[in-house]
Amino acid sequence: MHISARIDPMRFSTSGFSSLSSFVPTSISRAVTLGVVLPASLVASTAFAQVPPPAVNARSWVLVDATSNQVLASGNADERVEPASLTKLMTAYLVFEALQTKKITMDQIVNPSEAVRRVKNDESRMFIEANKPVSVHDLVYGMIIQSGNDAAIALAELVGGSESNFVTMMNTEAQRLGMTHTHFADVNGMPDAQHYTSAGDLAILSARLIRDFPDYYNIFSVKDFTYNKIKQPNRNRLLWIDPTVDGLKTGHTQAAGYCLIASAKRPLPGAPDASRRLVSVMMGEVKEHDRVEDSLKMLNYGYSAYDTVRLYKAGQVVETPRVYKGAEDTVKIGVKSDQYITVPKGMGDKVKPQVEHIDPLIAPIADGQQVGTVKLVADGKTLAQFPIVALQKVPQAGIVGRVWDSLMLMFNKKK
Repeated sequence: MHISARIDPMRFSTSGFSSLSSFVPTSISRAVTLGVVLPASLVASTAFAQVPPPAVNARSWVLVDATSNQVLASGNADERVEPASLTKLMTAYLVFEALQTKKITMDQIVNPSEAVRRVKNDESRMFIEANKPVSVHDLVYGMIIQSGNDAAIALAELVGGSESNFVTMMNTEAQRLGMTHTHFADVNGMPDAQHYTSAGDLAILSARLIRDFPDYYNIFSVKDFTYNKIKQPNRNRLLWIDPTVDGLKTGHTQAAGYCLIASAKRPLPGAPDASRRLVSVMMGEVKEHDRVEDSLKMLNYGYSAYDTVRLYKAGQVVETPRVYKGAEDTVKIGVKSDQYITVPKGMGDKVKPQVEHIDPLIAPIADGQQVGTVKLVADGKTLAQFPIVALQKVPQAGIVGRVWDSLMLMFNKKK
């Protein structure tokens, strides 16, 4: 294995949230965790001790950096909670998937079934009527902006064929996304013993919804929607308070308390072509005002106490190592997508990437094939790692080239 120290701009990302070790001062409760991407076994250096998060009134909460895919801080993140209307984020996820795959279209007209009549007057509604035509566009906006339970039922029947089939789809998707503390019993979040989730699982769902459906995510930032001459405002008051907030969803039942998932996107310092997105999840607040105040407090904390660093840009060449038995003598290796890491403020300069690639590299090599890893090191400790891949294909050389390189490899081995 060849090792080459690099001090280039750096980056890190994973498919799920990173496993975190804590930069936790001893004065912080065990119920609260702070961290960056670190193996759980790694002992954090006291030099990296981080500012503790602000106190919040939520029963459980999580703050994640959706750009680097890391949990920054949390409290009781795996505790079972009622999702209330935050359930509709999963309903929306499956509806967006159906739209993206052209299973349904925004212009499609739906005749809601009699099932929408069971939505009571004290529930959130967009005021559709059974058997009265309505477009998928209006149903999607009514479900997201007005939190319409009737809209969610109509969309579930359209996409799943029936509500029960759609709920099965919701649970299947939750498992696929890694939401291990979640089970859905309906499409709206009405109280039910078999309907539960956790702040951590909702953070996973929110980040994936934002990442997987960028074409539809902007709907969450719309401040009001009018249907049937009834204008209703988005219940996420942060949309009016902080211009960088562009989502996501509120929820409330007596049992669940006041809940809010808020997301903000702000410029990434030092990278004019990039931005940094945080998501906060607040569950079980006693007062509506608290969920707003605590969410904003936590978002501001994440931006001020942590720095996100872009390690490598998409397509950036990290090294150009020698290739044996190939039609080309070298191959460009790097990353296919932007790579980021989030660290406590002031720690960015301490993190150095080290490239380790297979040596010798022998053709054929496919475009995108993993050929090594980048390790992120600070004070001699590995904080995280991510794969590096071939940025081009290298076919095998002809018989003469292969024989020659075989002799070269034998000669180098004897040295």
